Amino acid sequence: MSKFFYKSISLLIICLFLANCANRGKPDGGEKDVTPPKIIKSEPDNFSTNFSGKEIKITFDEFIKVNNLQKQLIISPPMDTAPEITPLGSASKSITIKIKDTLEANTTYAFNFGNSIVDNNENNPYIYYRYVISTGNFIDSLSVKGHIIDAALLKPDDFVSVMLYEMDSTYTDSTVYKKKPKYITNTLDSVPTFSIDNIKAGKYKLIALKDANQDGKYQQRSDKIGFLMNPITVPTDSLFTIKLFKEEAETKIVNPRLISGEKIAFGYEGDYENMKINITSVVPDDFSYTITKDTKTDSLNYWYKPRFKDTDSLLFQVTNKNYTEDFKVRISEQPRDSLIIKSSPSGTINFEENFIISANIPFVKIRKRLINIIDKDSTEISFKSKLDSLKNTYTLRFEKTEGNKYSIQILPEAVTDFFGNKNDSLTYNISTKTYADYGNVRINLNNAKYPVIVQLTDDKGGVKVEQFVWKHQPIDFKFVTPGKYYLRVVHDTNKNKKFDSGNFLKQQQPEKISHYPDMVEVRANWDPIIDFTLL
Repeated sequence: MSKFFYKSISLLIICLFLANCANRGKPDGGEKDVTPPKIIKSEPDNFSTNFSGKEIKITFDEFIKVNNLQKQLIISPPMDTAPEITPLGSASKSITIKIKDTLEANTTYAFNFGNSIVDNNENNPYIYYRYVISTGNFIDSLSVKGHIIDAALLKPDDFVSVMLYEMDSTYTDSTVYKKKPKYITNTLDSVPTFSIDNIKAGKYKLIALKDANQDGKYQQRSDKIGFLMNPITVPTDSLFTIKLFKEEAETKIVNPRLISGEKIAFGYEGDYENMKINITSVVPDDFSYTITKDTKTDSLNYWYKPRFKDTDSLLFQVTNKNYTEDFKVRISEQPRDSLIIKSSPSGTINFEENFIISANIPFVKIRKRLINIIDKDSTEISFKSKLDSLKNTYTLRFEKTEGNKYSIQILPEAVTDFFGNKNDSLTYNISTKTYADYGNVRINLNNAKYPVIVQLTDDKGGVKVEQFVWKHQPIDFKFVTPGKYYLRVVHDTNKNKKFDSGNFLKQQQPEKISHYPDMVEVRANWDPIIDFTLL
């Protein structure tokens, strides 16, 4: 046979081989790895006693990473100087813990890693890994268990710290502000339960903190707190429930300062409604002032006139119930704010809603006769008005009909502000929907002790509508915007028409709130009836 024939046969075989390779399916790589890393060695061994070293090394069977250690790692008892833990964010087959603090004698230490240890490839976590050592002859093995609830919310926060303070001769209620606890754990990010393990017998104060800066100490301004009224004695078989709440801040003024011409902002914490700001500097005979609440910040704005030309500072005394403090505020020549008038709502107004006019400079005079409300048929609508000087709002209340349009006309010079500025002509257009565009919700309470505050809230606890109820009767929320709501009832034991939070130093728990277990769905043209039995 010719050489050409052999070459042709060879070429044909190569083509068939390549075609066969091209038709093969792509390998799928096999099943996904879901196996967490395994520990093959600890130095010293987990649950070792008589520990006196400065370094711990934990070795795994594969490369691992340590994630989110700041939130996940809990060391109990806490160390004043945090240990150095490596690696952080990079892959390694071991974790090294270098102890920088002096450990207490005869004490069991637990390193709770939560779900921070994961394998390098698939992020499979080594769930709730705990490494335990003792500086004494034995491992403390007692536990305190329970769960966290929130005073105001249906679901408590994640990563709530739960602490035990030893009730020895040095303990006072102020200890939680100054020192770290004897033992600590947290609820991590999955379930609101807790277990403080490897503790010794004794008498303890049980505290829970949503610890904003994770320093192990209570800071009223930023943290939530919960506590049991009475100390607990360990060992115990009891399961404890701790109610977490945000304290109302102690009343005080913070950093008063001039922010524009004849306008001083007094930053505040706590109760502002009863705050009295009195100028103690010598003032001219024509001096006048007014105070408004800032709409965006926790500040009271102190407006004054006329300008002070021969002084660079003003003296004030601020009082509120048991609070008194003196301040010196530097002043200077600054441009005044220009009058800006705003309104709400815009577009659509609910049948139960009022129209509100507000301004950035205090109202001092409003001529009602220069304000008109006209509907779509050019009919003038009567209204009632109310001025709130602290909030600096002017409320217009009028009867509304469905499917109507309203024009609110504010004629020139209807409004005069504190500095004598007057408005130009203003017109606002709003409209109503039909009754069928809303839902109506009726709530029947059973086993209630009155008075109560009944609220529909969003999923974050923001109140959308509420009613204060003195006696047993159906509670009707009319013209509710369709959406998903949560129902809660505040047990207003002191009858002040608001929810009162707790206070740790006064050992006061917050007022009770009952949560309806199911979400309330409001649909257009639908009138659900909810029966809620309070426990």
